[in-house]
Amino acid sequence: MINAGQLLSTMSMRNRFKKTIQLQDEDVDSDSGPSQTDSPAPETSDPVKLELWNKKHSLQTEVNKLKRKHESSLFATRKFLFPLGVLFGILLAFAFVQPSDIQDMHAQLTLLMDQYDVTLPQLPDFDFSRFETEWNKLRSNIPELWKFNRDGREFQVGERMKARGLSAEYPVVLIPGVISTGLESWSTTPEYRPFFREKLWGGLNMLSQVTFNRDRWIAAMMLDPVTGLDPPDAKIRAAEGIDAASSFIQGYWIWSKIVENLAVVNYDTNNLYLAPYDWRLSYWNLEERDGYFSKLKTTIEGFKRRQKKKTVVAAHSMGATYFLKWVESPEHGGGGPDWVENHIEAYISIAGTHMGVAKAMAAFLSGEMKDTVQMNPAGSYVLERFFSRAERRKLFLSWAGSASMWIKGGDTIWGNSTFAPDDPSEDSNVLDANDTYPCIKDNGVGVKNMTSEMAGDWILEHTPSSFQKMMATNYSFGIERNEDALNRNDRDHTKWTNPLEVKLPNAPSMKMFCVYGHGKETERSYWYTRGDFEHDESAADGISPLCIDPDTGSNQTSPCAGSTPRNPLDMPLLRKSWIDADYTDETVNPKVRNGVKMGEGDGTVSLISLGAMCVEGWKRRRWNPAGINVTVVELSHRPVPSMPRGGANTSDHVDILGSTTLNEIIVKVATGVVKSAKVIYSRAYGFRMDTASL
Repeated sequence: MINAGQLLSTMSMRNRFKKTIQLQDEDVDSDSGPSQTDSPAPETSDPVKLELWNKKHSLQTEVNKLKRKHESSLFATRKFLFPLGVLFGILLAFAFVQPSDIQDMHAQLTLLMDQYDVTLPQLPDFDFSRFETEWNKLRSNIPELWKFNRDGREFQVGERMKARGLSAEYPVVLIPGVISTGLESWSTTPEYRPFFREKLWGGLNMLSQVTFNRDRWIAAMMLDPVTGLDPPDAKIRAAEGIDAASSFIQGYWIWSKIVENLAVVNYDTNNLYLAPYDWRLSYWNLEERDGYFSKLKTTIEGFKRRQKKKTVVAAHSMGATYFLKWVESPEHGGGGPDWVENHIEAYISIAGTHMGVAKAMAAFLSGEMKDTVQMNPAGSYVLERFFSRAERRKLFLSWAGSASMWIKGGDTIWGNSTFAPDDPSEDSNVLDANDTYPCIKDNGVGVKNMTSEMAGDWILEHTPSSFQKMMATNYSFGIERNEDALNRNDRDHTKWTNPLEVKLPNAPSMKMFCVYGHGKETERSYWYTRGDFEHDESAADGISPLCIDPDTGSNQTSPCAGSTPRNPLDMPLLRKSWIDADYTDETVNPKVRNGVKMGEGDGTVSLISLGAMCVEGWKRRRWNPAGINVTVVELSHRPVPSMPRGGANTSDHVDILGSTTLNEIIVKVATGVVKSAKVIYSRAYGFRMDTASL
């Protein structure tokens, strides 16, 4: 038992300990270090006093830590981010205020005060016009968001040419590349009326629709898989005018740099025409639905009739040579064999995808490309949850126009199992150095290499029959050396997108320029992996599906609103494939990152596709019987790191449209400075490619 003396001693010690704790907040200094009431350890042998002193010292240290933590808690807990975000949002909103908005705000505020009988003291010295002036001065000193990628070179090329006395000589037609043209909604059904005449592709409105109205946006953008035209109740058309492809969204220019420099040397809408088109459509349907090539032919003929001059045509990326064959054909354009010679002064191919693009193949196979697999894990997760690979693939497969960028020339151009023309001399990646689609990894069981021809056949086998039919009736991807067959191909529209199967037009006086970039890593081939077996949904369209009528008690009304029974023999035989983003090997040459083998090109298009015909193919008589002079200008990619779009010496696939050299070429050709053309052998293609097989 505890006696009375021990109990009193314990209670006394507890009271003294409580008093010590109560004094801590008064005695502790806010900074680290001892408080003002600290005292040295007592010189005593009493264990109770020593224990109390130790506890007091420990508590004092703990309180100091808590005080320091409290002082920095605002930043430690990131609570300051919310008010900072609010402030940034207010400043951002004010950045978009126009001078007319200030007057409107004044008028609306006055109207609101009159309506609710609100009277404020008279402010005799307050002048809204003065406020507007000061606001404009402040706003001019704050760089607008869309001007961050403007480096002060605007109009400079045109100004230099104007100082030399140059002025507009030939009319100019600009043909955008794939996905460059903005697309507008012309649908009048109730579900689409909220965004009638608004851009569903291009502009900030597209971002809004994709984010908040995703399913409706996909339904509108997807084409009918059978007809290749508009789906029921949806109507999308290309925007018109120069603004249709000047910028993709505010701040991301496309053709605006070229338009600016041409305007300085006296070009305007009377002698400058940007020919936008719905890039989702096949070339055949572009004419069938929109009469695109007929309009283009009429425009060029109008220039010749009014101005007595031929036209300079500048085409980017996918906007290649199809029109030149269409216009000559008696069954189509009806211009005859001399139309190009009589109407086209020069043709400028800017980063032309003559031999196709590897990323188009990956998009058709799995809805992926380098841009999607090299995202950080968080971004990749969000993308997959919001817009899955299967959804992206289905959308790509409905866009027949993008199929024109399918790989052309097969193993002859892109290489076989032992050799490819763009193999680096120090190639150490023996397993997959030469293949367009290097390998399919079967869950670690085995690896199978595929060349471009094998990969093309394999991809088609895993697409719906409607896509296969579309490909067969619109495109051809082989190589033709027989001159008689090339002559016959002049009447076969499926050959016109492939420069290896058609001749250049009969236009010996036409000047032709190929301008493209090199020196930027470009996706060349892919490592794929495969998953478990599952049902092949694309195979079902080969058999007429049967619909089970919905139950009479359900609220479904469509006769096909129920489920479609599977054939008893419809076994899960398909294995989905996707790029193996986990595979990276930077010790080999070429490097492999996230399942993508890198090669030489402009960041989007391989150097093989950019230069094969320009440097080698069109030097041969069978593909260039008229002997058209072809000037090849290859631009090394030398971007300025501090500039978002690379500056004057960029040669990225899109940013090249703002490069100084390209703008100089276009302005010089348009103003008639270039009177003759010569072949310039490009460094990268001439030294890296072996084109003897052509």
